[in-house]
Amino acid sequence: MYIPPKFRLGDDDAWRVVTDAGAGFFVRNTPSGPVSVFVPIVVEDDGRTLSSHVARANDWWRDADGTDVLVLALAASAYVSPLYYPSRLEDPAVVPTWNYVAAEVRGVVRIHDDPAWARAQVERQTTRFELSAPNPWRVTDAPADYIARQVRAIVGVSVEVRSIEGKAKLSQNRPDVDHDAVHDALATGSLADQQVARRMGNA
Repeated sequence: MYIPPKFRLGDDDAWRVVTDAGAGFFVRNTPSGPVSVFVPIVVEDDGRTLSSHVARANDWWRDADGTDVLVLALAASAYVSPLYYPSRLEDPAVVPTWNYVAAEVRGVVRIHDDPAWARAQVERQTTRFELSAPNPWRVTDAPADYIARQVRAIVGVSVEVRSIEGKAKLSQNRPDVDHDAVHDALATGSLADQQVARRMGNA
């Protein structure tokens, strides 16, 4: 990932991007070319391992154990119009762009064709994503035989992380007047726009 110095995130912030994104693309090479799967992501307690699962029917996991993987996580994304820039009134040499916060993880795939491992991963994942619910749903809320069938239909995936890079492109390269105007415009836009605006406030 190309990251100009102004947009580069430290490792801790990059990990927060992965956590905030909650899901991402796992991409790996095969003899027939690159293949991807979009899955929920859990950053494990060691801070260097990702876990997820894929449908057993999805061939992505077959022959994947031990192969290199690229994980792409996007936490915020919004179009930026030149109309947002007050500076264009003095200098019209401006173009559209895109603001976003993303992370790229490289590592090695480990496949866990084990119902007990998959069940534990689903429970950790559910706990993670139900944290904000007033009455969190738990795996044990569903009938045990149903959960057993669902677990048999998935395969566990983990990634042993070798490197992580994070990028926050949030108009840091624009004059303050433009940065602030972009923030204000996005703050009144779509939910995706507002997510970028919140991050611009912390940039």
